[in-house]
Amino acid sequence: MSNFSEIYCLNKAKLLKRLVEKSYKKGNFTLSSGKKSSHYLNCKPISLNGEGLNLISDLFLELKDSRSEAVAGLTLGADPLVSGLIVKAASRGLDLNGLIIRKEIKKYGTKAGIEGPILEEGTLVTVLEDVVTTAGSVIKAIKKLRENNYVVEEVLSIVDRLEGGGEALKDVNVKLKSLYTIKDFL
Repeated sequence: MSNFSEIYCLNKAKLLKRLVEKSYKKGNFTLSSGKKSSHYLNCKPISLNGEGLNLISDLFLELKDSRSEAVAGLTLGADPLVSGLIVKAASRGLDLNGLIIRKEIKKYGTKAGIEGPILEEGTLVTVLEDVVTTAGSVIKAIKKLRENNYVVEEVLSIVDRLEGGGEALKDVNVKLKSLYTIKDFL
């Protein structure tokens, strides 16, 4: 195994351990999609921690399509993911822009729906998400990006709950790449 593969595998194992300890809960929960579940994942305790975000950013940078010139996500869950990934890229000498998609368009100033640098039409953007269940919120983000003439071909998530999100994304011609699935937590 190469040094890169070893480091990637070690980081992935370390991140999973942190997620299991700090983000995963078993019980009776209602998810943002409205679905009921006996499993709950809140990745914010990890993505809002320096070491946790560093691990996520390292892994996402390796998973991301190298042609992608920007990363984006729906506020609030994707905010640290976008920030962490653009800083990690910069530390490696890579130019990567970040976009934050508002849930509601600003009612003042420029009335922006997307915050960040203005990019050329046709720019390839990778969408980031912490947990994908049905992909409803991430599809909203993709729609806003496409309305602004950006190209979206992939979504990176920390966890895929395997509840139809991947199929929903295929329906809008987007590939889901996840670091883990819910099976990794069972």
